Amino acid sequence: MIIIDGQKSDFNITNFTNLDELLIGLMSMKHLDNRIVTDVLVNDEAFSEIYPHQAEDVDCRDIQKVEIKTMGVPEMGVNIARELYKVIRLMSEGSKQVADLFRRADDAEALEMYQDLLDVTRDFLAMIGALRDEFALSANPQFEDAINDLSELFTEMLEVQENEDWILLSDLLEYEFHPLVERWKSIVAQLREDVRKSIREG
Repeated sequence: MIIIDGQKSDFNITNFTNLDELLIGLMSMKHLDNRIVTDVLVNDEAFSEIYPHQAEDVDCRDIQKVEIKTMGVPEMGVNIARELYKVIRLMSEGSKQVADLFRRADDAEALEMYQDLLDVTRDFLAMIGALRDEFALSANPQFEDAINDLSELFTEMLEVQENEDWILLSDLLEYEFHPLVERWKSIVAQLREDVRKSIREG
């Protein structure tokens, strides 16, 4: 049985060899154009790839039920733009805490928190990139400059980390990273408006 967004599909699992083939087949359906898969459940258990193309290794003979949940691209855009505010707050608060821990020579805890901060920043850049590509938002020069500045600083921070210069890293976090993250607040507000406008016009 195949269920898409709560509706039983006419597709039959036995028509496919593996899960990868099945998902590609489902996403080629006309009514799923302009939609993004948010969840895949196989035999009522959430499925996400631990390694690339893992879905190819899932034999359809072992599958009784597949359920996929999707979201429209515009709706996804609005959700991402809303989430960006929370991410900015995490980055802003995190950078100050990590800088403070490094200055107190609490390197073990600082490095653990710093790794979390890098992961959040990486996710933030990925979300911004997805919005820019989907909604053609690159016309905003302030937006482009802020992306470039954050990407460059991110690279510099990684280099400083490799040299284990924790005082320089704490200075970068407090005096460059934190103000740059704060600058993103107004950009994200504009971004949300651009996404809404794009949806209205689309």
